[in-house]
Amino acid sequence: MAVVGIRYSEKDPVIALALDTVAMGKQALVFVNSKSSAESVAEAVASALAKTKSRGGSRVREGCIGEEAGDASDELAGDAANALIPGELTSEQARLAELADSVRNALSRPTRQCDRLARCVRSGAAFHHAGLAMAQRSAIEDAFKSGLIRIIVCTPTLAAGIDMPAFRAIIRDLKRFGGRGMNWIPVLEYLQQAGRAGRPSFDSYGEAIAISGSEKLKDTIYERYICGVPEDISSKLAVEPVLRTALLSLIATGVVRTSSEALDFFSRTLWARQFGDMGYLQSIILKTVTMLKEWGFVTSDSVECSSESIDQGFIDADMLQGNEQIAPTLIGKRVAELYIDPLTAHEIIEKLGEAARKGVRPFSLLHMAASSIEMRPWLSVRSKELEGIEEGLARHGPFILGRTPSEFDFDYGEFLCSVKTALFLHSWIEEKDEVYLLENFSIRPGELRVKLDTADWLLYAAQEFSRMLNYKAVFPSVTKTRLRLKYGVREELLPLLRLRGIGRVRARRLYFNNIRNIGDIKSADFRALAKILGEKLAQSVKEQVGQGKADENALRVDLHGF
Repeated sequence: MAVVGIRYSEKDPVIALALDTVAMGKQALVFVNSKSSAESVAEAVASALAKTKSRGGSRVREGCIGEEAGDASDELAGDAANALIPGELTSEQARLAELADSVRNALSRPTRQCDRLARCVRSGAAFHHAGLAMAQRSAIEDAFKSGLIRIIVCTPTLAAGIDMPAFRAIIRDLKRFGGRGMNWIPVLEYLQQAGRAGRPSFDSYGEAIAISGSEKLKDTIYERYICGVPEDISSKLAVEPVLRTALLSLIATGVVRTSSEALDFFSRTLWARQFGDMGYLQSIILKTVTMLKEWGFVTSDSVECSSESIDQGFIDADMLQGNEQIAPTLIGKRVAELYIDPLTAHEIIEKLGEAARKGVRPFSLLHMAASSIEMRPWLSVRSKELEGIEEGLARHGPFILGRTPSEFDFDYGEFLCSVKTALFLHSWIEEKDEVYLLENFSIRPGELRVKLDTADWLLYAAQEFSRMLNYKAVFPSVTKTRLRLKYGVREELLPLLRLRGIGRVRARRLYFNNIRNIGDIKSADFRALAKILGEKLAQSVKEQVGQGKADENALRVDLHGF
C-alpha cells in the first residue's frame, strides 16, 4: 500500500490532507455522506486554512499517512508551505472576497447556509451539495476550475461526470445512512469518487485517499474497495413506474401495436436478459397493459380482463397469444408526451374529478402534486415538528383530495411527509422567502428549486388534463395556483406579474403603493412609478401598457394562455 507524506500535524486527517494539498499548490475534493457534514467539514477546513495563512505556514511538520512515517517520499520534503505566504495572496484574497459576496447574495435574502458558504469561500474552501442554489453551485465549480477555490467538501453528487482539477480525492465517508442504518456505499460509487483525482486534462497522476480510523477498518476498506469488484448494472425497467412509462410511450408512438410486439420489444432489453423468466415477464407486461386500459390510457379489442385476475392467472386467450390490438387514447397519448408516470396521471385525473364535484382550494392542488411519486423524497417529519404538521393538517385536511389515511394506518407516516411538503409549497405561494422555508421546513434553496420545478410540471399536467376533460370549474384554479407557484405570490399580485421586469418583490411594492393592476399602471404618475421601480423600469412598464413605444401587446403573459 502506498505511503503518502504530509506536512501538517492535525488530529483530523481530512484537515491535515487538505492543508498539505494546498501547500503542494494542488486542489482536492473531499467526499462526505450528507449535506450537513459537507458544511461542517468545509467550515473546519476553511478555519484551518485561515489560521495557517495568518501564521505563514508555521504549523508545518513532517508526517505521513500510510504504513511507515519514515518512508515518506523525499519529493514532499522542503518548504512547500511558502505557497501560503500572506503577502502573495493579496490579489487572491480580493477575488475570494468578491466570490464570497456573490454566493452570499445569490438569493433575494441570504440564508444561514449562504453565510456559512461565504465564510468558507473567503479562506479558499467551499462546500457543494444539492441544497445550494444553481448560481452558487456554478460559481463554486468555476472558481475551483480556475484554481481560486482549493478545497471543496462535497456529497457524492459531484462525483459523476465532472472534470475538475482535483489532484486528490479524499473520501472520508464510505458508509451512508439508509433504510436499514449505516451501509457501505457501492464499489461503483467509490470508483466514481476516486476517479475524480488526477484527471488527464489537469494532472499526470492523482491520489485517491480513503480515511480509516483503525488498522482493522483499513484492511476492510482495502479488501472491499481497492480489491473489490464493481457491482453489476441492473435495468431500471424492473421498477414499476419506469416500466409503465416506457410501455405507454411505446404504445403512444406506435412502436408496439399488439401485446406480442410489446413482449418482443422487451425481450430484447437488458431487463429481460437479467430477469430470465420470460413467462413471468409476459404476465408483468400484460398486467401493465391491463392497468393502462383500466385507467383509460389505451384501448384494445380483447375481452375485458382486470389486473387482479391476471395476478390470479386468468388471462384472455388473445392477450396470451399476443393477438390483441392496442392503441392509445387521446389522453393516454398526452400522458406519454408529458413523460409522467401513468399511475400519477391516473391519480391526478381522479382527484381533478373530485375537485370538479366538490370545489378546490390551492392547498388541495398543492397536496395533489406533493403526494405524487415524482415529488419523492418528501420532506421528512422530525419528532419536534409533528405537532406543527398535524396542526397544518387539521387546518387544511378538509380540502385534501383523495384518501386520507388514519393515524393507525401503515402509510400514515408517509402521508404526513407529503403534508409537510404541501405545507412548504403553500408557504411559498404565501410569499415566504428562502430564509423562512429553510428555518421552518429545513429545505435548502437548491432543494427548493427542484421541488418547485417538479410541482410546476405536475400542475401543468393537471392543467392539460382539466382542459382535455372539460373540467371548466377546475381549470382556472389550477392555472392560478400554477402561476402563484411559479412566482411565489398571493393571488392578488398576479395581474402585475404580466409585466416584464416585475417579480414578486416589485409586485408587492407596487401593490403596497396602491398600484394593483394594469389600469393602475396606466393611471399612475410616471414620477411616482419611477420612485418605486426606478426610472428605466418605470419607462419599460409604461411602454408595455401602451403609453410609450410599445403597445398593449407587449404584456408578457396572458393568464389563460400560461
